[in-house]
Amino acid sequence: MKVEQIYTGCLAEAAYYIESNGEAAIIDPLRETEPYLERAKADGAKIKYVLETHFHADFVSGHLDLAKKTGATIVYGPTAEASFDTYVAKDREELKVGNVTIQVLHTPGHTMESTTYLLKDESGEDYAIFTGDTLFLGDVGRPDLAIKQGELTREDLAGFLFDSLRNKIMPLGDDVIVYPGHGAGSACGKKMSSETQGTLGQQKLMNYALRADMTKDEFVKEVTTGLVEPPQYFPKNAMMNKTGYESIDVVRERGTQALSARAFQTAWEEEEALVLDTRDRDAFAKGFIPGSIYIGLDGSFAVWVGALVTDLKQPILFITEPGKEEEVVTRLARVGYDNSIGFLQGGFKSWVEAGNEVDTINEIEPERFADIFDGSNLDVLDVRKASEFNAEHLVGAKNFPLDFINRNMNQVSRENVYYLHCVSGYRSLVAASILKARGFKEVINVRGGYKVLVNTPLKRTDYVAQATEL
Repeated sequence: MKVEQIYTGCLAEAAYYIESNGEAAIIDPLRETEPYLERAKADGAKIKYVLETHFHADFVSGHLDLAKKTGATIVYGPTAEASFDTYVAKDREELKVGNVTIQVLHTPGHTMESTTYLLKDESGEDYAIFTGDTLFLGDVGRPDLAIKQGELTREDLAGFLFDSLRNKIMPLGDDVIVYPGHGAGSACGKKMSSETQGTLGQQKLMNYALRADMTKDEFVKEVTTGLVEPPQYFPKNAMMNKTGYESIDVVRERGTQALSARAFQTAWEEEEALVLDTRDRDAFAKGFIPGSIYIGLDGSFAVWVGALVTDLKQPILFITEPGKEEEVVTRLARVGYDNSIGFLQGGFKSWVEAGNEVDTINEIEPERFADIFDGSNLDVLDVRKASEFNAEHLVGAKNFPLDFINRNMNQVSRENVYYLHCVSGYRSLVAASILKARGFKEVINVRGGYKVLVNTPLKRTDYVAQATEL
């Protein structure tokens, strides 16, 4: 028996490969199929099942392409309804993969079809649970993503989650390995551990949601406290996972079209495209195409595209470093942005060589910023999440979360000069590029962000521990 976690840091997402005696199962695959096909080929195994723990909201799963390429059966848990061929398993049903058994445990709460898969080894002993978004290390799945107006509230779902954990998961042995669907950084939970696997016994001791003496009312209150509105792309991705999508092979072919500077500009105008610049942050700040938006590949690229670009069908042109073109298209497709229409051949250099206009982002070193800011004389925008801002911030700064910049644009004036910062400088540069593209006259990015500013004499509020990272 082989069990492998395939972890993708950009999405804080874990997929799983299970192989036994020439048969394999994939749990919660990402959009691209190569990682799973390559592993099965190396083992001489046939992929028998694609097991989905639920209809994911934070990424588009690769179940359809993977099933078409391998003949595998797509499996969901009880109550799942999809627009494509799938096997809806019964609660406690057992599936054979080579010499091992995978038992279906229906664990509604995060969503109503949420399912945990219990892996039993060759001797029939409980070995591991693949919990999807039901149970994380240090947390549980948020119960507000599958609300149905007039039918289900987040409190209803939290109650179901309490029962699922108590009746299906906590009775299992302490030595059972917990393989969650996400780790720290995912918006599917409030405050997950940075670890990506552990034991159920550890979770019973450390996870606030598994306290033995917790009542259902206490549980519901705790798991619903600190929730914020989910990223706007979540329900759209969930719908794609239910109804289907275009093959990623087609998406990649369309998106990796090389365009000259002239063709790039023509496509921009004719298609009313969004231009994304995915290069290194320092390179972007020193020079970029006016009107383009910075979302760097070196950060949580797909997550920020999903939070900020409201139309999944938006035509997208992009600038990237040579050799990164397919990566950009793939990472966009992971969150449902399938309409990449090409990239700037030769990168930003070719735009400059063609004699086109260039813009820059003004930046200031944190020490210089500390010298000129007295707590009231500058317009300072802290673009971190509200939970980060509330934990601690510069006295005199205003919270302007990047997550909701589109909604909050009316809170700032295009005539003012704004100084922006986040934790390290990534998010503030994204925000600066958006403000510049929207016609703001002057925005200045504080290099290094808050993690450097804390070492200056600037006054800060008293620290309060974060109850949530949402």
